[in-house]
Amino acid sequence: MGLLDGLLEGVAGKFLGGEGSNPLLGMVGNLLSGSQGGGLSGLIQSFNSKGLGDIVSSWVGTGENLPISGQQIQEVLGRGQIDQLAEKLGTSNEEVSGGLAGLLPQLIDKLTPDGSIPDSGMLEKALSMLKSGLA
Repeated sequence: MGLLDGLLEGVAGKFLGGEGSNPLLGMVGNLLSGSQGGGLSGLIQSFNSKGLGDIVSSWVGTGENLPISGQQIQEVLGRGQIDQLAEKLGTSNEEVSGGLAGLLPQLIDKLTPDGSIPDSGMLEKALSMLKSGLA
């Protein structure tokens, strides 16, 4: 296992593991479901407006997912939103943005298995199932 794999595993364990709570996943679920910032479509638009449309399109599409850095995540979501997440989780901005850089590509890929964005009802159902499966 490489250093990056170990780091991502540690961040995922910190945020996603634990006794029945998934704080980062819950916050990402809110982001993707539309309760913060326009949902999945709004997030995709944010990536496009920051010049990262090719990256997010790879996650939605059926091919290989392109990687993203924590810095790029901060550019898309904004420093303020990363600060809020870090404060809620009691961790650093770097850990949050790095965790999101590892989580978002996989999560968006799983939520769009046929290469298209699901309607809001299907998205809510998928996010709910995902949250309960990781709790």
